Amino acid sequence: MNLPITDTRDGARFAVRVTPRASRTAVVGLTGDGPDAALKIALHAPPVEGSANAALVEFLADLLRVRRSEVEIASGAHGRNKLILIRNHSAAEISSAIAAALAT
Repeated sequence: MNLPITDTRDGARFAVRVTPRASRTAVVGLTGDGPDAALKIALHAPPVEGSANAALVEFLADLLRVRRSEVEIASGAHGRNKLILIRNHSAAEISSAIAAALAT
């Protein structure tokens, strides 16, 4: 897996690219390479009134087995490219959880 996940003082941070209005919510794979790589996620929810963002937070919390309150959209709340912060978890923990999700 070549998804750059960085440790910050608040937790682990990584990039995602979402595709709203998909037929189902799922991890699609990775997009880009190097430091610009992002986790590509298809969301069933439409990008209306924050419903896609709420669906993304819920999906990531379930996928990574963390509390919803620990998942934060640090930037990009109004676009497809987002920076996600998982509070109170290390980059190594999040990396292994994402790798397990991509393996299935």
